[in-house]
Amino acid sequence: MDIPTQLSLEQQFKLEVLRDQVKSLSREQAQEYLLEVLRQNMVKDNLFKHLLKRGA
Repeated sequence: MDIPTQLSLEQQFKLEVLRDQVKSLSREQAQEYLLEVLRQNMVKDNLFKHLLKRGA
C-alpha cells in the first residue's frame, strides 16, 4: 500500500495561513495551541485504532 506523505495544495495553503497566525501568538498562547493540536491528534489516532479494530 502506497501511503501519501505529501500535502495537497489546499493543505499547503492552510499551513501557510496557520504559520502567519501563529507568529502573532504569545508564548503561552502558542503552548496552549500546541497542546490542543496534540490532544486532537491523539483523539484522531484513537478513532483510527477503533475503526481498524472494528474492520479487522
